[in-house]
Amino acid sequence: MEIKIAQFTLSAPRVDMCPKDTKHEFAFIGRSNVGKSSLINMLTGHKGLAKTSATPGKTLLINHFFIRSTGATAQQTDEWYLVDLPGYGYAKRSKTERDRLRRMIDGYILQREQLVNLFVLVDIRLEPQQIDLEFINWLGTSSIPFSIVFTKADKLSVTRANANVEAYKQKLLETWEELPPVFITSSAKGKGRDELLGYIEQLNQTVPAQ
Repeated sequence: MEIKIAQFTLSAPRVDMCPKDTKHEFAFIGRSNVGKSSLINMLTGHKGLAKTSATPGKTLLINHFFIRSTGATAQQTDEWYLVDLPGYGYAKRSKTERDRLRRMIDGYILQREQLVNLFVLVDIRLEPQQIDLEFINWLGTSSIPFSIVFTKADKLSVTRANANVEAYKQKLLETWEELPPVFITSSAKGKGRDELLGYIEQLNQTVPAQ
């Protein structure tokens, strides 16, 4: 897949204020400071598309980015939305703000019919975190299609990164019969870009529009 156009469309505080068309949507979410904005910029090839910050938890709205891409044949054109969701760690927020963010995130994930896949970002350097595992299990019980994207792979050796991913899989297999798709990425090195975009292209071609 080659991305031809990637541009900001709108920021919405509620799911009913998201775009009204039927384009496929691929959303990205993770705990604060997991590297979500950097990954989005790496995938789209636009360094400043998603705003990065040294302060965790800066994404507070549902952000839609319009994407036009071509497939391997260059004759196939897809139009879809990349959606940047607030992190579910919420960083240092008041209880009122945390509750608002949780309602906004839950509303989008559970109600947005255009959502084709949710990419859950996990820091590859960390042992399985309870907050991530609870969120992943909630997606499973809610029948939400999702994938796990390990970030910051450049911070570890290949051997250590693969070992951490395998340990994560084994932890999930304690409660899951079948694992979701898993990707290993590095925004700094561009690792995993082709695999993620190829997966999105595949879903664009196989999942009917709503």
